[in-house]
Amino acid sequence: MDKNRTQRQRLDYLVERFMEDSHERFQTNSLDRYTEEQEQRVLRSLMNVRMPRKMDSQVLEVQDEYLSQLAKEKGVVSWEDIPTVGEQFGSGASHSEKIAIWQGDITRLEVDAIVNAANSQMLGCFIPMHACIDNCIHSFAGIQLRMECDQKMKRLRERYGSGYEQPTSVPMLTKGYNLPAKHVIHVVGPIVHSVLTEELEAQLADCYRNVLDMCAANQIRSVAFCCISTGVFHFPNERAAKIAVQTVGEWLDEKETLMDKVIFNVFKDEDRGYYERLF
Repeated sequence: MDKNRTQRQRLDYLVERFMEDSHERFQTNSLDRYTEEQEQRVLRSLMNVRMPRKMDSQVLEVQDEYLSQLAKEKGVVSWEDIPTVGEQFGSGASHSEKIAIWQGDITRLEVDAIVNAANSQMLGCFIPMHACIDNCIHSFAGIQLRMECDQKMKRLRERYGSGYEQPTSVPMLTKGYNLPAKHVIHVVGPIVHSVLTEELEAQLADCYRNVLDMCAANQIRSVAFCCISTGVFHFPNERAAKIAVQTVGEWLDEKETLMDKVIFNVFKDEDRGYYERLF
């Protein structure tokens, strides 16, 4: 394709190629009846359900062009431009010069790493257009992210057996691909089936602690945490915020010089309120 192609031309091309790549049968001559927004939903859905496997290099090139431009259109937010809680609220809490709260789409953040609340299969969400953070991150990173996750999981299954699933609180580091973030750290949070227990609270604290340890081991100095486990994993939002703030604070007590900024990324007003009150 021409390097000067428009976003709509890229979108048309990608939908056609992903339809051809799918095992389903589609009528590719009917794309002109879709609005651009509808066609974007078709492309994302095709990406969401696609199993990890190789893709033609030209398709990947166009996908990367499309997603990179889409990221610019959404608006990239640098970690350096996000005020700390000390600057924003005049907070006197410990490490208030290192910690920030930011509400919005985590896929817009230009940081060393964003944290993904993953499932134990570590391949992303396969439900088309699902609103979970796992789905959003994979959709805007591109299909290479699922392929890298699959390669890492295959190596782990070779070591630990064919039934291996990623344990709770054990993070996995990947590239960010077409995200503004350089890396994605995937971690499985605890699932609250009925009653919140001390064990589940300890597992959530381990998620934050282990991610920060991974950051330190890989020279990652700015990280944005999502609200781990508070969605479909049903961890109570307010308690989760308290555990997150306490755990990050304790980690910074020991290793503050290894981190430039820790961002608590929230999407809901409810969660923003909890974090703001804690500072």
